[in-house]
Amino acid sequence: MIRVAILVDGGFYRKRAKSLFGEKSAQASAEELENYCKAHLRQGEKTETCLYRIFYYDCPPCDKNIYHPFTQSNVSLKKSPMYEWMNTFINELKSKRKFALRMGRLSDNEAGYILKPDILKALFSGKKKFEEISDNDFRLDIKQKTMDMKLGTDIASMSLKKQVDQIILIAGDSDFVPAAKLARREGVDFILDPMGNKINDDLNEHIDGIRSKIKKFQALETN
Repeated sequence: MIRVAILVDGGFYRKRAKSLFGEKSAQASAEELENYCKAHLRQGEKTETCLYRIFYYDCPPCDKNIYHPFTQSNVSLKKSPMYEWMNTFINELKSKRKFALRMGRLSDNEAGYILKPDILKALFSGKKKFEEISDNDFRLDIKQKTMDMKLGTDIASMSLKKQVDQIILIAGDSDFVPAAKLARREGVDFILDPMGNKINDDLNEHIDGIRSKIKKFQALETN
């Protein structure tokens, strides 16, 4: 029996899940996340896997008033649909068995509305004029704090204490590499699930494999 811990970069997962599986209610999305993680477990095979825990890393929604440069007015994020959605989603995960939430914080002081990268590129290339800019051309930019540290600490702790045999990380960047190297030195099998995202070639040097469960999960959803 292989003991498996599944670690989820919440911001990354929510964005990819919306693109892959469509927009859903907070309750349905929490159920979807649980089912997607469990699709990684092997049952009925010669070597079965036992779920140690699902660690979910995210931040509570921002409740600040943020100035919008296009409308030249303050936007109350606490009144936004996303604020309510995120609170419901997080509360749903808290009630699920085997879930451990690792909540960080948002850098509210650095939060602001910025032009989307493709709009900025279109402006500089002359494909879009300044007077054609609309409210939809902006996005809210808020940085997360302490998330990488929490994730790295959990990987190190589980590896050094020999609590798991395998770690599956659902993420899309390379910030986890130092922790992954430590886990592998301690004999932990380290698997990355980028959910279909392209990753840098040199990442293969620091993980034991790439495994996505998108097709299996979609097949389960249709049954």
